[in-house]
Amino acid sequence: MTARTFDLTKRMGTRVAAGAVLSMAGVFGFASLAPSAQADTKPANTAHVAEVSKADANGAKTGGQSAKAGASAQDVIKLARTQVGTHEDASGNSKFNNWYIGSSLGELNAHRIGAESASVYKGQSWCDMFVSWLGQHTGTKGMGADAYTVSHAQWFKKTGRFGETPKPGAVVFFAWNGGGIKGVEHVGIVVKDNHDGTINTIEGNTGDAVKKKVRDTSTVASYGYPEYR
Repeated sequence: MTARTFDLTKRMGTRVAAGAVLSMAGVFGFASLAPSAQADTKPANTAHVAEVSKADANGAKTGGQSAKAGASAQDVIKLARTQVGTHEDASGNSKFNNWYIGSSLGELNAHRIGAESASVYKGQSWCDMFVSWLGQHTGTKGMGADAYTVSHAQWFKKTGRFGETPKPGAVVFFAWNGGGIKGVEHVGIVVKDNHDGTINTIEGNTGDAVKKKVRDTSTVASYGYPEYR
């Protein structure tokens, strides 16, 4: 546990232990997991708190397309492709951290854990912030908006849009060492099912950047399905 993780734990109080999830107009959680076995990805859940906003879950307008129009899987994939090569800076911060810090989601979470501001997300692992950014900037319905992969997966399961089929545009949750939802450590977007036991993805926080990857489906815990038009 890092000093920053310990500090967050103290500020959250005894209500939340590592991996605990609370529910309040969405999903709210915290975890500190062991480092991932995958060398190209930082631990996704270290000192993360998460929020699935009621506005996002209901498809509210969020800086992209209107919620009424919604978005298609290809809209999300197209936007994700434009971000390939985007790197974090030397401090481990990315444009996606900055977006989350400046969003109502980040502020709401910060207030709920007793942090002074959403700047608590600065320099934190950002794979799920990237996925959330894609959903918010395309106006995708039912995408969720998290900074913590486990609670994001739990939210998809709770909403009944969770499964084992790697559909294009699906949110893919990785558990490198198994363990189902509780073992989720990383997240990305499915681009294509190769029908050979692998999938093409686009992921943030992979080698400190947004990258295209080919992943073995044996590393996948499950998939979340946004409400695409």
